[in-house]
Amino acid sequence: ELALKSLGSEGLFLFSSLDTNNDLYLSPEEFKPIAEKLTGVAPVSEFEEEETPDPSGETLSVVAKFQPLVMETMTKSKDGFLGISHVALSGLRNWTAPAAPMSVMLARQFKAFLPPKNKVDLGDPWWIIPSELNIFTGYLSNNRFYPPPPKGKEIIIHRLLSMFHPRPFVKTRFAPQGAVACIQAISTFYYTIAFRIHAEFQLNEPPDFPFWFSPGQFTGHIILSKDSSHVREFKLFVPNNRSLNVDMEWLYGASESSNMEVDIGYLPQMELESTGPSIPSVIHDENGNVIDSRDPSGEPIQFVFEEITWQQEIPWEEAAQKLEVAMYPFKKVSYLPFTQAFERAKAEKKLVHSILLWGALDDQKHNKLLSASLPMPGSGRTLRETVLESSPILALLNESFISSWSLVKELEELQTNRENEFYSKLADLHLEKYNFPVEMIICLPNGTVVHHINANYFLDITSMKPEDVESSIFSFSTNFEDPSTATYLQFLKEGLQRAKPYLQT
Repeated sequence: ELALKSLGSEGLFLFSSLDTNNDLYLSPEEFKPIAEKLTGVAPVSEFEEEETPDPSGETLSVVAKFQPLVMETMTKSKDGFLGISHVALSGLRNWTAPAAPMSVMLARQFKAFLPPKNKVDLGDPWWIIPSELNIFTGYLSNNRFYPPPPKGKEIIIHRLLSMFHPRPFVKTRFAPQGAVACIQAISTFYYTIAFRIHAEFQLNEPPDFPFWFSPGQFTGHIILSKDSSHVREFKLFVPNNRSLNVDMEWLYGASESSNMEVDIGYLPQMELESTGPSIPSVIHDENGNVIDSRDPSGEPIQFVFEEITWQQEIPWEEAAQKLEVAMYPFKKVSYLPFTQAFERAKAEKKLVHSILLWGALDDQKHNKLLSASLPMPGSGRTLRETVLESSPILALLNESFISSWSLVKELEELQTNRENEFYSKLADLHLEKYNFPVEMIICLPNGTVVHHINANYFLDITSMKPEDVESSIFSFSTNFEDPSTATYLQFLKEGLQRAKPYLQT
């Protein structure tokens, strides 16, 4: 109360965003972002000094390519952003180009991508940056402007993402956090490493309120020598193959409990790519003498690199799937594209288990959508992190269903596609049953819906005590301690029961 009286609500909000341990005292480390902002000087962190490799090693040139968010894809744009202050979106609107279009880095800094000694098999995932959040820890504060200093393997990822924007958070507020990788190809001296990173950016600074910009994922690959002295190729990008790929959240008040606006949109391009292989920063002749990096005519010396012969490799799609399952255990069940799921269901005489949602199920943004829109009492669990990952559900889905998830926006586009009347009808039948934000649907291969439940209702009833649930439609089973799992299992079994008359004909 004294702090509120001294600072006012907005002053206390800013103070709290810096006071990371909530002890009402700002240590020099906590005050550092403001000092850097006021002085314009950012000291090299002790972590960077610790990690600095040999400056005479090879250097890698990396370029950033960025096309800003298409504002018209935000759902709030449909009403002309009514009720949204121009200030709230200022950080987003002003971000039109990468912070650093090009950067030169030391090749050995990329050693963070090398596998640990016990992870040298193709497709065996490991964590570069482990996730520190789970269904019991909840999520990190929204009320922050400045990222904490990166440590260890976070440093190179922080530096790479800083090419896009000066305030990247390498650990997201919501699970699954971190970065995961696996070996895609092996040669005598090189690895191709596939990776997936969940990170986000803070676009606003005081006195504005926080605005979080969270791409669905960053993915990519690096080809580097096993001793990390040479990087042959590097690419990192936000996938743009779906109609929506970014989550945005912004606060409207000076406290953690203030109203938060949530939206999603489409980012056409956000990628980093090496301009070529890493090259020596110092060149020696055969006698060990340092020579000029340019030939007598002034042209840069051209380097010739040996061709890499891969002895073992797996396709990119397989590596990406391994990373996806590491991040999301629920993906042990295959989730097929919408129309493909119905074709497979018809061929295998199975039902379709379909999840229709406003934001993606297997991007980090969907977890925020659920957490923002569908709070679960107690541990803050979400549909994805509990129900869809549980062993009984995984087993039943694999045995009796073909699974799929779709964005509402994608089905709305399919609904208006008159080139294929069957697909249009499938989309129509789904959208008829949809209620915001997530609808779980069980249907026949012809699209007929036999059962459905809205995620809000599902989470409401599973948060009740069994004796308080009046409806007999979703009864609790004593076989499972977790009512969410029991209720979802009941939902799937009742779908199978209702479909029996159709499947027997």
